[in-house]
Amino acid sequence: TLSAYVYAGAGTGESTTDLVFSGHDIIAENGEVLATGERFALKGHMVVSDVDVEVLSNARRNCNTFACNAYSPSFTIIENSISAEENESLDRAIDPMPFIPNNSEQRDAWCEEIFEIQTHSLAKRMVHTHCKCAVIGISGGLDSTLALLATVRTFDKLGIDRKGIIGVTMPGFGTTDRTYNNAVTMIKELGVTFREIPIAAACKQHFADIGLPEGDRSVTYENAQARERTQILMDVANMTGGMVIGTGDLSELALGWATYNGDQMSMYGVNGSVPKTLVRHIVTWAANNESNPLVARALHDVVATPVSPELLPADEKGDIAQKTEDLVGPYELHDFFLYNFMKHGFSPAKILFLAENAFSIYDRATILKWMKTFFRRFFAQQFKRSASPDGVKVWEFGLSPRGDWQMPSDASAKMWLNECEKL
Repeated sequence: TLSAYVYAGAGTGESTTDLVFSGHDIIAENGEVLATGERFALKGHMVVSDVDVEVLSNARRNCNTFACNAYSPSFTIIENSISAEENESLDRAIDPMPFIPNNSEQRDAWCEEIFEIQTHSLAKRMVHTHCKCAVIGISGGLDSTLALLATVRTFDKLGIDRKGIIGVTMPGFGTTDRTYNNAVTMIKELGVTFREIPIAAACKQHFADIGLPEGDRSVTYENAQARERTQILMDVANMTGGMVIGTGDLSELALGWATYNGDQMSMYGVNGSVPKTLVRHIVTWAANNESNPLVARALHDVVATPVSPELLPADEKGDIAQKTEDLVGPYELHDFFLYNFMKHGFSPAKILFLAENAFSIYDRATILKWMKTFFRRFFAQQFKRSASPDGVKVWEFGLSPRGDWQMPSDASAKMWLNECEKL
């Protein structure tokens, strides 16, 4: 438009219930940036520059196409005779990882951007509540690792001693040496206050109290452990005047893969709009930029560890027996479904078509199987999202009931599942 552009975005002091505002300020002249402010600054600031209006005026006068752009262009519709049957293959690539940039430099910048949004939002919430303490349950898995890293960065940004972060490891019936050792290493090497509170004895007493038979491995057995851990974190937070930092991610919210009033609940969720595939990349990015070799090694091993809630006993070798992706399907597929369903509103038939073009490692039957799981769980688990805690939105869409996704908890998936059955 051969114009000057002056923009002042909302910044520090704005609410972080579901959004964080970077305070991006920019002054540009005919496409050239003259001045820009610091993004995610914790204090207000002003950006000033001189704009040469005469330069713009002369540029418009000398550009013989500028006036033409003021009028609506005419256009002609040209029909073609190509049918769908004659052109079944796509002449474009479909990205199997839509949440993650393909270019490595862009991917690193994207990881840094999201990490900055997470820490800035948590910093605002801590300043607003005058909180100097954060409590996090560290399992040695991806989500709690990212939450820990974001909290550490937040404390550093605010100039608060990392000892104010209480990393609680709560070994239970399914905890393996691998995840436990990684959790302990990260907590201690990052300079965070370490607490270990085993849950086996408390859970056994609870099972006896409610009359759950010994040897029972039902959903009650699993969920009781998740709720025991949440109770511990909440009570430790009350004891220390702290805030429980939630670890659940966007993919888990979509599938409802969380225990209601267990790991579903926290005082602030920093990962709530970060999909699982992206969580993995951010932790990898953090590992590659970590100066402490022990922390870096632990982070890389966390990325390589199968995703699991570890609520069922380990196998005879002491390895993880309960693998999430064996139960609900590969997260790379679910994130692909989520992206195309949420962002574009595509039907199951369209999503299946795109997935077949995007993924060479899955056949049609496998994709369709897990797509049915996605739609069934997505609709059935809305009640958990309706009661989700505050958490910042880092992506262009989210599942917060206070903003992007207002859906009744008893909405029916019948139309979507019926279409799946016809595919």
